[in-house]
Amino acid sequence: MTSLVIFYLASCVVIGGGLTVVLSRNIVYAAFGLIASLSGVAGIFILSFAPFLALVQILIYGGAIVIVIIFALMLTKLEDFRTLSDHKHWPIALVSSLLTMGIIIAAALYTPTNLVSRRGVDLSKLADELFSKWAIPFEMASLVLLIALMGGVIMVRKTDSKDDK
Repeated sequence: MTSLVIFYLASCVVIGGGLTVVLSRNIVYAAFGLIASLSGVAGIFILSFAPFLALVQILIYGGAIVIVIIFALMLTKLEDFRTLSDHKHWPIALVSSLLTMGIIIAAALYTPTNLVSRRGVDLSKLADELFSKWAIPFEMASLVLLIALMGGVIMVRKTDSKDDK
């Protein structure tokens, strides 16, 4: 019973964060809504006996990706945001998103549930596998994020120096 209550709370956090991302006019508030939504997804992963996915959700998506988004926002000139306006095709986006939501709800309602006992994965075996066979690809992904961040800083610095001349 308590896991069901926690599931509903985590689902409300996911939906609330997603609505904040979509409906917020301030891009920083949208980034915080994304963090909240990703944290709720991590809570659902914990309820599903997937602690590694919850950890990856918090560290990689909730931490690294959102921080890169916030850095990109900080490096963007404020004048670029002032020229933005509402998009003219928002009715098409609304209809397509409502259609997608209807398909997801229909799939959730009409898919039979499998009620078998669940168990978690042994984290020591997962850690051995991750840090022995998959250590280099994991580090390469972090290097790609670092290079993208450095590229953004270099691009902004070159643009600013041209404007000063």
